[in-house]
Amino acid sequence: MISAMSLGHLDLNLLRVLDILLAERSVTRAGELLGRSQPAISNALSRLRQALGDDLLVRGSTGLVLTPRAEALREPLRNAMASIEASLYETTPFDPATERGTVRIATPDRLSLAIVPRLFARLQHLAPQMGLHVATADRDHALQLLDADEVDLALGWIDSKPTHIRTEHLHDDALECVFRAAHPLARRQQLTIEAMLGYPHVVVSASGGRTAIFDDLIARHGLQRQATVTVSNFTAVSQLLQGSDMIGVFTSLASHVFETSFGLARRPVPLHVGSVATNMVWHMRYENEPRHAWLRGQIREVYRNL
Repeated sequence: MISAMSLGHLDLNLLRVLDILLAERSVTRAGELLGRSQPAISNALSRLRQALGDDLLVRGSTGLVLTPRAEALREPLRNAMASIEASLYETTPFDPATERGTVRIATPDRLSLAIVPRLFARLQHLAPQMGLHVATADRDHALQLLDADEVDLALGWIDSKPTHIRTEHLHDDALECVFRAAHPLARRQQLTIEAMLGYPHVVVSASGGRTAIFDDLIARHGLQRQATVTVSNFTAVSQLLQGSDMIGVFTSLASHVFETSFGLARRPVPLHVGSVATNMVWHMRYENEPRHAWLRGQIREVYRNL
């Protein structure tokens, strides 16, 4: 057998040649199968003989025959080469119907409201044994989770894109005002930015700060709002808005959920502040992994069906 020390000095490309030689017992046929010349195969055999200290193949009455050492190597080497080839070129088929793993995504809370229920519905239908884990994270935290392999992918507005991160644009989301149905602004035929900023606001900031994307956008116009209540998630937002004259400014996907599920009113922000992009983001380690590719496809379908 080849010792661990001597293996380090052996050109591993020679093992492929040896595997074919032991199977074909012919330098000519080995060269044809490997696409190499007969002198190149003869040279490889010479190097193998020197490295292993054995003739390996010798001439007999009907051609080349294996030495006892070569005969002992033949089956273990074939099994080893088959295992390597399977590892390199064969992938385990992914069947969502029988998969028992867990889908792990990071997303800001605004997307959890609209996207997570739809994604879960698809998983229940197509992959009923798979679990779903959702980590609420802003863009910086989401990138940290991807690097640490704590989530499979992230959704959200990602402006920093390291070279090892893959991104795909999914959606551009407008911003809307949300308030109780009996709010004084609900009676206005035309909503102005001055009227909207004249009321106190509830601000949702995943980072735990006092501002959100909307504050950055209106600051470009020299404007700011009064943040009376700041929270890091949407859990209490509907009750806060229903019980006061506060206003919230959220993406249209989140605003639609507040309207249909909680009876709140929504109106477009009366100022051109642009839209908020949503990207799907994943680590390049999963670029070609079948399970991950399937998951990305499911999220694309969720957005297509919004």
